[in-house]
Amino acid sequence: MNSFMFIFSKNKYSWWMILWSTAIMSFFSFLLLFNPMLSFSYMTQFITLDSLSIPLIILTSWITAMMILASYKIVHTNKSPNMFILTVMLLNISLFISFSMSNMIWFYIFFEMSLIPTLILILSWGYQPERLQAGMYMMMYTIMASLPLLILLMFSYSKAGHLSLFMQKINLFNHYSWLFEIQWLFLLLAFLVKTPIFSVHLWLPKAHVEAPVAGSMVLAGVLLKLGGYGMLRMMQVFYFKFSLFSIFIMIFSLFGGMITSLMCLRQTDIKSLVAYSSVGHMSLVVGGCISMSSWGWQGSLTMMLAHGLCSSSLFALTNFNYEKVSSRSLFISKGALMLTPAMSLWWFLSCISNMAAPPSINLLGEIFLFMSSLFISTWLLIPLSSMTFLAAAYSLYLYSSTQHGGSPKFISSFMPYKMQNFILMSLHIIPVNILIMKTDYICSWLI
Repeated sequence: MNSFMFIFSKNKYSWWMILWSTAIMSFFSFLLLFNPMLSFSYMTQFITLDSLSIPLIILTSWITAMMILASYKIVHTNKSPNMFILTVMLLNISLFISFSMSNMIWFYIFFEMSLIPTLILILSWGYQPERLQAGMYMMMYTIMASLPLLILLMFSYSKAGHLSLFMQKINLFNHYSWLFEIQWLFLLLAFLVKTPIFSVHLWLPKAHVEAPVAGSMVLAGVLLKLGGYGMLRMMQVFYFKFSLFSIFIMIFSLFGGMITSLMCLRQTDIKSLVAYSSVGHMSLVVGGCISMSSWGWQGSLTMMLAHGLCSSSLFALTNFNYEKVSSRSLFISKGALMLTPAMSLWWFLSCISNMAAPPSINLLGEIFLFMSSLFISTWLLIPLSSMTFLAAAYSLYLYSSTQHGGSPKFISSFMPYKMQNFILMSLHIIPVNILIMKTDYICSWLI
């Protein structure tokens, strides 16, 4: 016990030891991504490691290292760094186990368990008093939507005798009926809220705005991916038939993504703008999952990886800007190009990656997802083309609003950015742009 407390002591050397051990783990996991053995599938009674779960586990370890690197101020201000490290590691372990479970009941348990460390991050290291309301919104939305899923999983186990990925698919109803539609409503509701789609997304901007930088990075980078991962896994366990309910969810999700993209153009809070853009991007992932095509499923995985890195980098940049200006308002945070020109490069690269400009893997994911959606109906070209245009519009709006214009007169002198800030941004942007050269490793699922 004494040795355990020594590791989590308050001196800065233990902090950097944990940081670099996490970074080294992420580096070796990144090397695993370029290993030809990635296409293997390892399944036991409890653990499943395949080309769907391994990239998301790598993303989790990568974002965790970036979270710790971005939260160095917690050590300097002495805001309970021991508890922070313990919470981050608990969140990391719960996400690792969630992405590697082959039994759906265990996946559900750790899927819900990841909410507890996230809630602690928001409540303990959040900025404003509204963080209590944000935590309540997040817990109420996700837990209430997950209860029907738990009921259906228990019913499915009593009827089929298993909830495993590597056994025969479960078909609860032998013929198409309204019970079949209710089954998929219960199954997907928890994941649609976690993703989230439009109309059940209200918890996300509140949680993002009130969370510290580490909470925002892990929410956008990893936790939103649990929704898409859960949908893909459920379609492996249960017999899925493309139905009227599927078409309704796809249309509702894509048009909802178009509406949230419009909402981005009238946001005045930088964090809120990035949070609403996440809803728009993840609506494409829902459309790809529901399409039941190999292009849609591979595009969903690619978009989840790309969005995890891009949105995490934008939240890190927003935190850097907040530390210098002490405001997240687009009307106040102007003229950064004159004050900190070196950081403007990373703003530009993050914004163009967010709008799916080449050579980022966002472009690859959008091509897959657009094609899989257009296979269902050509009328879906309306929301898809609108989201493409609006993504470019709000990304350029974000960049021009923060970097151009005259700097506010009330800003006092501040210290220049440290090297670790630039290292943090390069570790976000470089993987997004170099993975386009090795797309077979991130699109190898189901091949």
